[in-house]
Amino acid sequence: MVLLHVLFEHAAGYALFAVKEVEEIGMLLPQVEESVLSIGKFNGMVSLAAFFPFKSAQGALENMNAISEGVVHADLKLFLETNLPLSGKKKAVLGVSDAKIGAALQEEFSVSIQTGGVVAEIGRGLRLHFHSLVKGLTAQAASKAQLGLGHSYSRAKVKFNVNRVDNMIIQSIALLDQLDKDINTFSMRVREWYGYHFPELIKVVPDNSMYCRLAQLIGNRKELSEESLESLEEVVMDSAKAQAILDASRSSMGMDISPIDLINIERFSDRVVSLAAYRLELQEYLRSKMSQVAPNLAALIGEVVGARLISHAGSLTNLAKYPASTVQILGAEKALFRALKTRGNTPKYGLIFHSTFIGRAAAKNKGRISRYLANKCTIASRIDCFSEVPTSVFGDKLRGQVEERLSFYETGDVPRKNVDVMKEALKEVSSKIQPQVTACERLGGTLNRTSTVENGDADVTSVKKKKKKQAAEEMEVQVEEAPAKRKAEVQAEAAAADNGVEETDTPAKKKKKRKTETMDVEPAEEIPETPVSEKKKKKKKKEAAE
Repeated sequence: MVLLHVLFEHAAGYALFAVKEVEEIGMLLPQVEESVLSIGKFNGMVSLAAFFPFKSAQGALENMNAISEGVVHADLKLFLETNLPLSGKKKAVLGVSDAKIGAALQEEFSVSIQTGGVVAEIGRGLRLHFHSLVKGLTAQAASKAQLGLGHSYSRAKVKFNVNRVDNMIIQSIALLDQLDKDINTFSMRVREWYGYHFPELIKVVPDNSMYCRLAQLIGNRKELSEESLESLEEVVMDSAKAQAILDASRSSMGMDISPIDLINIERFSDRVVSLAAYRLELQEYLRSKMSQVAPNLAALIGEVVGARLISHAGSLTNLAKYPASTVQILGAEKALFRALKTRGNTPKYGLIFHSTFIGRAAAKNKGRISRYLANKCTIASRIDCFSEVPTSVFGDKLRGQVEERLSFYETGDVPRKNVDVMKEALKEVSSKIQPQVTACERLGGTLNRTSTVENGDADVTSVKKKKKKQAAEEMEVQVEEAPAKRKAEVQAEAAAADNGVEETDTPAKKKKKRKTETMDVEPAEEIPETPVSEKKKKKKKKEAAE
């Protein structure tokens, strides 16, 4: 007979329910689904075995965090040890809704765990009728407990995410991409709008941001003169191009424009220029964030491409968990699945194509260098994710390795081994961290100084004790050398006589014990002498009889 117990986690506490007639329930799943909805039928299926209410909201939050991470909390362990029948004729089976916590409970208690099927349906009924099955718990109190725990759990998760500043990188790179699209669209609108008045300017100045600044500066082309040549040179940074703009304005075929239209064009071009300036500030902000969060990845592949990889993966932790083969084609998922569907060639690279290394490689080596670069990106992201002190030393070394691999493909020069490069990087990091540690120690307070002095005294005394012990051991060894030699001589002389062996062994042992031990061990030595004398007498009797 199998006895099924179902563990139910509620905001109010842990509950353990005993399920009746589990064989019939397992066979009749549709009937279980119907009977779950009515409290009368469901009461006949399950009965409350034990209930453990949480003492405080903090305790409930700790237990829920442990369950979400698949860890057995001390409260849950005590509750199950107390109430779950682990020993007896009936074999106990524990039903759990989550397989992750079920695996942890199986390791902890070595009990068979059941998830899914009947347990899922019973859990649905328990969730629906929990306040009716537990005495003293009302529906209003249960809903309040759920609401409070939900708020505290979400608040704790949000607080945890504040420290993960890679979210700011994800948002800034998304905004940077959107700004690029918007600035391009708005610049084309300014070109088209101002082109009615001064169409020749488009051929002279092809750059979008520079065109918007010139449209804001020139205004009415008929007002351009030799005096405005210096201001044009400041914007264009070329005297010949400024002179060409001036000459084109004099012989332009554009239509005349009213002042009100010109004011609107200037306002719109001013907005586009301000957006372009904000984009530069945002790029600088992204560069500073990447140097704080992922300095090695930024040093290896660049700030923008590294931020795109982090954004596409979802977080730096997710990127660190990816293998190099996934990082290589990250961003080319459509091409990959299309190739798998049509049985064509799979893509060689995804987002890492925008790095300079793949562009510099030859056509036949693009796949090889992308695979190597993805490998180094994976190493750099893992170092950035799990290292406590941010440093770009590893990224610079990895970038040097990629450069060496590029030259190896072109010239055949053998690159350095990864082990040697990482050893050099570790030496540099240790040399950089050591001055910081010493500076932190110097900034310690007087209490820390006194504690370090006490620890130093303790270390000195311990060293002295060790030296004394070593000296004592050496003296003992020297003292024991002489008895050992005597013992060997006695054994050599008494090799012919069988009875003499035991006699020589006992005094040697006695001498060793007297020199090494300070305690009185005479009774311990006298005990083995009596059986030795009895054995001698027996041997003598046998020899006399023969």
